[in-house]
Amino acid sequence: MVDGIAARVIPIRAAGTGAPVAAAAHPAPAQPIQPPLALYIHIPWCVRKCPYCDFNSHAIDAHREIPEAAYVAALRADLESTLPEVWGRSVHSIFIGGGTPSLLSGDAVEQLLSDVRALLPLAPDCEITLEANPGTYEAGRYARFRAAGVNRLSIGVQSFDDAKLQALGRVHDGAQALRAIEAAQRSFDNFNLDLMIGLPGQTEADALDDVERALRFAPPHLSMYQLTLEPNTVFHKYPPVLPDEDVLARIQSVVEARAAAAGYEHYEVSAFCRPGSRSRHNHNYWTFGDYLGIGAGAHGKLSLPTGFVRTERFRQPGSYLENADRGQFVAAQRSLSPADLVFEFMLNALRLREGFAPALFTARTGLPPSSLAPGLRAAQARGLIEAGSDRIRPTELGMRFLNDLQALFLE
Repeated sequence: MVDGIAARVIPIRAAGTGAPVAAAAHPAPAQPIQPPLALYIHIPWCVRKCPYCDFNSHAIDAHREIPEAAYVAALRADLESTLPEVWGRSVHSIFIGGGTPSLLSGDAVEQLLSDVRALLPLAPDCEITLEANPGTYEAGRYARFRAAGVNRLSIGVQSFDDAKLQALGRVHDGAQALRAIEAAQRSFDNFNLDLMIGLPGQTEADALDDVERALRFAPPHLSMYQLTLEPNTVFHKYPPVLPDEDVLARIQSVVEARAAAAGYEHYEVSAFCRPGSRSRHNHNYWTFGDYLGIGAGAHGKLSLPTGFVRTERFRQPGSYLENADRGQFVAAQRSLSPADLVFEFMLNALRLREGFAPALFTARTGLPPSSLAPGLRAAQARGLIEAGSDRIRPTELGMRFLNDLQALFLE
């Protein structure tokens, strides 16, 4: 699953240089303005691990059931442990991701959200998303999630082509995807469909056919991600033959044009939406907001009076549950330096096609806009960014070579 997962902070190198971008001095951050707060809840189990997936997901044992009661209880205790750091703050979005959260029963989801509401104040219009795999769809399941309090569903379709789905190792076929979307429409006004492009053997016509099928359902939100070969995955070890750069560029062009013709705003590198239907949770990541992360392997980021802190929970489900019994949840924690803040802010904000106001950078990091100057000069010299007094945004070339652009802000 991809929609709703926080961006991972990875060391990026500028293309063709083989070396990190030159460092620049940064002043210590002032106290930033408190940003919105979101909650990410990780469900680590799935039916089968996909060969391209590098998320913290673990195939369930066919002879054992998910220990959902114990896990939901651990999630409550995990959330309770974070409360002293977020007193007085309300949550504006919740994302239940994985793994495959739709493996949970409706009762488990209801208990989970009831626990969240008992511990944290939620904004009146709080967006509550749950990721679903069409392969886990059962009649009435989505309606039960809606009754439990979920108000947005994100369905991992990836493709409607059976051969492409088989190549991706998915547990569903095209017909199951169609049934799952039809069920989502009956229960949810707000839902997202995930598609992937650049699949093994995919042509422009193949990709366009997937988009056409998705658009028939008029999803409020549509995510289209490029398949990448990530380290520590089966596809990285045994890479399939993917479309070359020229074919991929044409695929991106035709699917983006089709989405635009259907009235979708291409507001983020991989995200499209109808007016007013941006993903509130993901937008919080991209604008460097705060988020609690609970559950096995979940990451969090908070702006505290003492500085910026990132946390990571115990990764393995068994280890997470064992440590939860001892009241321990955080496996690793680190403070962010001024250089970290510059890179991590730009890593996220440059994904937005509209870019950001310099004032937002200062509000989120406590650093002056001048901290961006070295990277901005380098990016402008390459034609990758437009920088004015009221807006900094990637150019079309910058969106195409986003990794190269982001790398210019890495020390």
